[in-house]
Amino acid sequence: KACPNCCFCALFHFTVVPVILKALTYDEKRGSCSVGSNVRDAACYVCWAFARAYDPSELIPFINQISSALVIAAVFDRDVNCRRAASAAFQENVGRQGTFPHGIDILTAADYFAVGNRVNCYLTISVIRELSTKALHNLTPRAPEYMANVVLPRLLPLSVGTDLHTRHGAILACAEITHALCKLAEENNRYKLAAICLFFFLYLSVCQFFFLTVCTLIEKLSLSKMPFRGDPIIGGWQWLINDSLRSLPLVSSTARQHIKESAVSALAALCNEYYINEKGEADPALQDELVTRYISGLQNTEEMIRCGFSLALGALPRFLLKGRLQQVLEGLKKATIISPEDVSFAQARRDALIAIAKVCQTVGVKGEGSQEEYVCKDNVTQIYATLLNGVTDYTTDSRGDVGGWVRKAAMTSLMEVTLLLVQNETELINANICKQIMCWLAQQAAEKIDKFRAHAGSVFLTLLHFDRPPVPHIPHREELERIFPRSETETLNWNASSEAFPRITQLLGLPTYQYYVLLGLSVSVGGLTETTVRKYSAQSLFEYMKKIQNDSSEMESFCETLLKVFEDNLRNDRVSVPLLTMLDQMLANGCFDIFTMQGNHPFPVKLFNLCKEEIKRSKDVRKLRSSIGVFCGLIQFEGDMREKVLFQLFLLLCHPFPVIRKTTASQVYEMLITYSDVVDPAIMDEVMTILSDTNWEAELTVVREKRNHLCDLMKVPKPQLVSKVKYGNVLLRKEGISL
Repeated sequence: KACPNCCFCALFHFTVVPVILKALTYDEKRGSCSVGSNVRDAACYVCWAFARAYDPSELIPFINQISSALVIAAVFDRDVNCRRAASAAFQENVGRQGTFPHGIDILTAADYFAVGNRVNCYLTISVIRELSTKALHNLTPRAPEYMANVVLPRLLPLSVGTDLHTRHGAILACAEITHALCKLAEENNRYKLAAICLFFFLYLSVCQFFFLTVCTLIEKLSLSKMPFRGDPIIGGWQWLINDSLRSLPLVSSTARQHIKESAVSALAALCNEYYINEKGEADPALQDELVTRYISGLQNTEEMIRCGFSLALGALPRFLLKGRLQQVLEGLKKATIISPEDVSFAQARRDALIAIAKVCQTVGVKGEGSQEEYVCKDNVTQIYATLLNGVTDYTTDSRGDVGGWVRKAAMTSLMEVTLLLVQNETELINANICKQIMCWLAQQAAEKIDKFRAHAGSVFLTLLHFDRPPVPHIPHREELERIFPRSETETLNWNASSEAFPRITQLLGLPTYQYYVLLGLSVSVGGLTETTVRKYSAQSLFEYMKKIQNDSSEMESFCETLLKVFEDNLRNDRVSVPLLTMLDQMLANGCFDIFTMQGNHPFPVKLFNLCKEEIKRSKDVRKLRSSIGVFCGLIQFEGDMREKVLFQLFLLLCHPFPVIRKTTASQVYEMLITYSDVVDPAIMDEVMTILSDTNWEAELTVVREKRNHLCDLMKVPKPQLVSKVKYGNVLLRKEGISL
């Protein structure tokens, strides 16, 4: 260690410390990226080493510089590794040197783990650019003089610089500081003039292409209550907001959501500050222009423009919706309807549903009020019908289940509108509406996609346990509260299949929910791939079936509901294909054993007919394969059913698709092993040999001869060629029974 007066210490003072301080903030832009995090990390390590290499007395001249630089790096560096390295270096110096100012207090707020969260760092610990500017807003009340006299003069030249990233950050920072100064000005007019002068400078420097920056600036200046009521400049602000919404299709997908939110926030702030007169009303011409413009935008051919204008309508204050509520609701309703031209516009439908709830919350509730001003008895049915229709959106495209976005928004909006009515005019919620809401939520909570199931479950429990006052007319409330105790509302993990499905399948025992839960379970149990969802949903279903196995009335009710689900979803492949898979599993697990000994029981007969109808003229290989399993499972029912099943399976042995013929032969072979009483023991070996040794992928003329021989052996009518049917571009003979 060196003495305080040696040459090395002088070198340390004049050379090393300035370099290290510079390295702690080193950054270099290369293309669209920035580099320098490795340099900053290394500088933190050097500061960490200082604590171990020098006595406290030797570092005293440099303590303020080093400690300040480390705090700034620990809180504001955009790289998590650098923030943690700076925090570790600060902690090491506090522990070994003991001379860092407020060391323990700072470490308590900004320890190694706390600085790992960027939002926590910028917005909490400090009292990316957007977060930094918000931090400046929070810091302004601590040192307003410094912000006005030092920070702003440094930011203003940067706001008109050539570097777009720096310009963006500088404008946002000026906007946040302006807002903070104007809030202080309400207590002290000292900073009002500085803020107004700053605005004029910024307004002249802002480019219209900075959509997010412009909107944030407008919002902050509106919240700052700038004295521009009636000034033409407000029209310019409105044009900038509208232009941001119209330009959404032109920006990157990652920036769209931020720009939408920023524009909508700016619109709300602008309207509340500058569009209301002393009587609390809006100018009729202005109101007509805004509402008409936004409603017409809901039918734009660009999806993103529809999104922007939907949310803009949702952000309008009450005085602009007064007298136009029905027009707004009708426009948003049309934006939620699926048509052939805009079937893929799921995001537009989502935002329209979100806007409906926002509008309802804005205008409030008055049961006997006008439908042009309030949510009332005349429009509540229409509102609920629109929101409930959104829960049925299962649109899919190359992005996957995009309808899930709509369903999630619909569930959230249903909850918000329902709680709004409950707290104001409970009588507007009738029993039928409440039943529909809870049943649709139960169905969503039984489906396969974790995030949507979790959201549905959360909304379901929120409505069930809400008590200020309770939601009326919830079917089977007592049973539901027993299945989902209030004490477990926060701990039940709907994302975990092992926790969710054992609970939701209990709703199968509640008549009101049985159909909807079974509909949701069909999609989960019959999923395409073997997943934890499929495993636990099937396991929970089979456990429920075991409980009711010996209760004939419960079984009859369940099977009737099951057939109803199948009948309502014939040729709806989203439901019918997994439903066939689920039926195959249920038959294989003996879920219907109670009916097997009853000759010609109506359940297997109806199920057989529905399966036949489902695969009629189908070319879906997965559907056909699933149906084979169901037909094979139905062989366990005695009576006329066996002959019908065998005939249908022998038809499939000569299906035009070779893979279906091969699959049928394989499953029939397994079926005859399981249910050996189906075939006379005297011919069993010959039948099994034909099924196993025949090349069922050979030409149809060859396999037809083998199939017909099986028919003769098992005394099943041979299918006869009756017509030709077209598969793709090939005409093939179709078989049926000759009567």
